[in-house]
Amino acid sequence: MPDTPLGEPPQALRDPLRLLEGQLDHLRDAVLLTLDAMSDDERRRTRVPSGWTPIGLLTHLTHVERRWLEWGFLAEQVADPWGDATPEGGWSVADDTSYEELRRRFVARTARSREITSDASLEDVAQLGGRFSEDPPNLAWILLHLVQEYARHAGHLDIVAELAGAGTEA
Repeated sequence: MPDTPLGEPPQALRDPLRLLEGQLDHLRDAVLLTLDAMSDDERRRTRVPSGWTPIGLLTHLTHVERRWLEWGFLAEQVADPWGDATPEGGWSVADDTSYEELRRRFVARTARSREITSDASLEDVAQLGGRFSEDPPNLAWILLHLVQEYARHAGHLDIVAELAGAGTEA
């Protein structure tokens, strides 16, 4: 992610792939800006009945990127694609894993995702053999899914940050 916040893509942008990539980057950046504004204690604290933490959300989004683009779209074999999930259905983060390390992993994963989408077309269909064994979606479907997932989670994170007193404006 860049050092300065990304805004939404320009309204004059007409290339649908670049538009979806730009929206994703805007949402990725919003998540990091919100997390960066929180203290480490607040990143590890849950404020919701389901028990998720902001740092757990970052781990989840890192895995989401890999599940949908590397394992899903490219059908690359990846170790433990559901490595963020706990048996109870939550998101797992080891106590000794720092926010800085998780942030670096997220930034590297999103850079890899950008590499994947930059060489593709929205009409390209995901390969079989990774996440999909039949009826795979095309890249347009995957990117729209990622936009909605990020938007939902960024909203969740905004509320938690506000409760923590660390709200940001994205």
